[in-house]
Order: sequence, then structure tokens, then C-alpha cells
Amino acid sequence: MESSSAASGGSTRREATRQKLYEAAVTLIAEQGFSATTVDEIAERAGVAKGTVYYNFASKSVLFEELLRHGVGLLTASLKEAAERTARSGGSQVDALDAMIRAGLEFIARYPAFTQLYVAELWRTNRAWQSTLMVVRRQVVAVVEDVLRAGVKNGELSEEIDIQLTAAALVGMVLVAALDWQSFQPERSLDDVHSALSRLLQGRVSGRG
Repeated sequence: MESSSAASGGSTRREATRQKLYEAAVTLIAEQGFSATTVDEIAERAGVAKGTVYYNFASKSVLFEELLRHGVGLLTASLKEAAERTARSGGSQVDALDAMIRAGLEFIARYPAFTQLYVAELWRTNRAWQSTLMVVRRQVVAVVEDVLRAGVKNGELSEEIDIQLTAAALVGMVLVAALDWQSFQPERSLDDVHSALSRLLQGRVSGRG
């Protein structure tokens, strides 16, 4: 019987291999599209044998589906952690939303190719992973909804706000603004972009109040 330490070591190695495959796949697919990317290319970019790809993932589609789950899982975790950190320090729900905006920008700066793929896939139809994409999108938006709901409950935010739509709008704002920053305004700092989005969040665009 395999010892727990040996099992743990095997699990760690497998996770490291899967991470390499994720990174190779996301880079190649962002460069040349899903259809044009082959399993051979993914294996070569990851530095593993082709059989290793199929050992970890049944097909290229399954790899991409798991890639979406993995990437959005990382994003969701970073948003949750930002909100929880704010709560621990005694910050408001608006402070938590602001911290989540920054966490989202940091994630996108770290994984720009994944973010481009994720946003592009949101607008495609008839993909094998469409249902998975909807599930993972829901996970991200739900984290923001929770904070908005808490803000309404404690009186920080108006009871009139549409929580679902507002959460989706905040997520969309961060995604699109960050991609615009990465693609067209790379000279801007993360602090600069965060500051601009923070003003939008706090309603300070009009110059009143």
C-alpha cells in the first residue's frame, strides 16, 4: 500500500504537471485560437510527453474546460480573500468591494492570456464547455453579490440596487477595463487603474458630493 507521504508527493507532482499544461494551453490558445492549437503543441510547450496530456485530461476540450474551472477558481478565491481581509480589518462593505476590484486587477495583470480567453468565451455559443462557463461565471458574480447583499443589509447601500445586475456590472467593469489597460494603456500602473475604478465604485465621477 502506498504511504501517505508518497501519495502526497505523487499528488503534488501531478498538480505541478497539470499546472504546466494549463499554462501551456492558455498561452497557445490565446495566441492562435482553440481549433488551431493541437495536443502535440500543448505537450511540447509544457515540456511533457503527449501521453501525459491524455493521462491528465481525456481530450483537448476537457483540458480547456478544466482550464476555465481552474482559472476562475483562482479568481474567485482571490476576490473572497480580499473581502475577508477587509472584514477582518474592520472595513466597510464598500471597502471590501474596492479591495475586490484591486484583487481582480492583480489577477488579470498576472494572468492576462487567461482573462482574454475567458472574456472571449463568454460571448461564444455552441461550445462543449458552455454550461461549465456559466457555472464558473456564476461563482465569480456570487462572491460580489454576497458583499452587496451585506452592504444593503447594514444600510451602507441602497435597498433599491439590483444586486444581480450590479454584481455582474462590477465584474464586467473590472474585466473590460483591465483588458483595455493591458492592451492599449500598458504604461499605466495598477494603482492608477485601481484609483480610476475606485472612483466609479464610490460615485465620485460627477464631481458632486
